[in-house]
Amino acid sequence: MSILVNKETRILIQGITGRSGVPVTSELLDYGVKVVSGVTPGKGGQEVDTVPVFNSVREAIEEVGPIDVSMVYVPPLMARDAAMEAIEALAASRGSASGQAEVPLVHIFVEKVPVFDVAQILARAKEKNVQVLGPASVGAISPGEGKIGSIGGANPDKVFSKGPVGVISKSGGMCSELAMLITESGFGQSTVVGIGGDLLVGITFGDLLKEFESDTSTKAVVAFGEVGGSAEVEVAKLIREGEFTKPFIIYLAGKFAEKLPKDTSLGHAGAIVGLEATMEEKTKILKDSGAIVAKHFEDIPRLIKQKI
Repeated sequence: MSILVNKETRILIQGITGRSGVPVTSELLDYGVKVVSGVTPGKGGQEVDTVPVFNSVREAIEEVGPIDVSMVYVPPLMARDAAMEAIEALAASRGSASGQAEVPLVHIFVEKVPVFDVAQILARAKEKNVQVLGPASVGAISPGEGKIGSIGGANPDKVFSKGPVGVISKSGGMCSELAMLITESGFGQSTVVGIGGDLLVGITFGDLLKEFESDTSTKAVVAFGEVGGSAEVEVAKLIREGEFTKPFIIYLAGKFAEKLPKDTSLGHAGAIVGLEATMEEKTKILKDSGAIVAKHFEDIPRLIKQKI
């Protein structure tokens, strides 16, 4: 098993003929992913690396059948309309399409989507029971089975390997760093997910932990946390309430940032200093819940070995 993506996942790419859409299509196909269609308005009838292009998501679904994931690879100011189109089409087709994922997913790779646009996307997705990964998400990979987005680039096998450890990070780069550390230590990953670092995102740490809890191939979860935001506090609550019972190991980055002015935003828009618990408070909350907080990044493999 795995979460979010597996060998049977059927993917549609919005913006498939664009500068980012073309290379990611080839990367996914090379990894064995079922990219069954793409969408670029006005370019229906074309092909990108054997993948048929349609003018709309609805038209693509009517022609090629059910879709599990629609990947949004369009410019930031077009992302809202593209995501809304995907949400409506996936929700409408879900009831009649046998074999489609129980809860379809819209993955938003694009960065710098206006916050109000993201709020509208997430609200509509909730109404329609559609998951959203992102925005500014590098994607997800279940090594040896499939991937969503650009995670791992053209050579994911150099970093990611199949194994029992789930990985979560806001940062796409740290998804790869964590996976490399885990792989080189003799372990592998069940699924690695980059949720995106924007102020508002769809799928959260907590959402993923609930899925990892049900995933029989995941024996422990490693996360890359950071200063600011409330994701880690939400995780602690899940653990305390028994909704996640597997070992949870987390490294918290950015302690130095607490010495900076309280309105400082560092890197990710979601990492705003001074709005939530301090790093010391987060560490205590996590430890009190039963989570394992790694003092140093390189401690993670040793902590995994102690628990699985």
